[in-house]
Amino acid sequence: MFTLLIVIIVLSFIFDYINGFHDSANSIAMIVSTKVLTPFQAVLWAAFFNFAAFFVAKYLIHEFKIGNTIANSVHQGFITLPVIFSGITAAIVWNLITWWFGIPSSSSHALIGGFIGAALAHAGGFSKAGMDVVNYTTVIPTFLFIFLAPLIGMIIAFVITIIIVHLCKRANPYKAEGWFKRFQLVASAAFSLGHGGNDAQKVMGIIGAAIIYYEGTLGHHLSFNDFVSQYSWVPFTSFLCIGLGTMSGGWRIVKTMGTRITKVTPLEGVGADTAGAITLFLTQKLGIPVSTTHTITGSIIGVGATKRLSAVRWGVTVNLLWAWILTIPVSALMAGIIYFIVKIFV
Repeated sequence: MFTLLIVIIVLSFIFDYINGFHDSANSIAMIVSTKVLTPFQAVLWAAFFNFAAFFVAKYLIHEFKIGNTIANSVHQGFITLPVIFSGITAAIVWNLITWWFGIPSSSSHALIGGFIGAALAHAGGFSKAGMDVVNYTTVIPTFLFIFLAPLIGMIIAFVITIIIVHLCKRANPYKAEGWFKRFQLVASAAFSLGHGGNDAQKVMGIIGAAIIYYEGTLGHHLSFNDFVSQYSWVPFTSFLCIGLGTMSGGWRIVKTMGTRITKVTPLEGVGADTAGAITLFLTQKLGIPVSTTHTITGSIIGVGATKRLSAVRWGVTVNLLWAWILTIPVSALMAGIIYFIVKIFV
């Protein structure tokens, strides 16, 4: 059992790394597409602030709410190491598939879907016992924010962009663009802090669930806060891995995020990144794991809509929406299949 725990921890950090390069486009698409930074400079910038989010969460916020939410998305009685192994494996496979095709899907929803799908398989599917698998008080807000996070980002981005345009309508265009390029660095840094703070905690939650289960088999009953205190290397490593993943880049998805949804200027880049950062900080405070991909996509749509609705390439957006909707059920199905395979050998 200890060997399987080590495998889960290693796979979780691999998932964290993949999440970083899968979602790096979220952080750098704006500053790359507006040529504020080169791609290489942009990934270093984003990776630094992804990792810096650890110190914000630990020393300023003093808690890891999203990690706690993930760890408790499935009731304790249905959590086993094979369940967690199957869930994380399915999430990795789905992330790699969507990365290969350049689809900016949600790593967090793949993780949640995989966790729930494997737990359902363990409980016997949608039986009476299966209905008790999900901790609905934590999962329902997460499901709702599949739609609310991009909507909130879109509305905030729309409002911010309208205000900026109104305030700067008499400014010298050349000077204004120079200022907006500087502001975009700050907005991008804020978004990367939100990205790191949101996504690294999801891996913490999965590892936490595995370690809490393992410690329980030894007669040691830990809460999530106990786990964070006793295994302080897990939060640190989780934030480090997502930063390293971001440094690897996600060039297939950058093109979709930075150019295919709508053409973005430095002014609009400031609006999109700022709106995305505000949304991520808000949801982190509430302890709701959201998709940074969904959030920044909604924000990009919001700035595009300030010009005219036709400025948004709705065909691309509809395809993204289908990917978002399918992520949880597909990853859950994959995790269920993997679980039945694993149980043959474990």
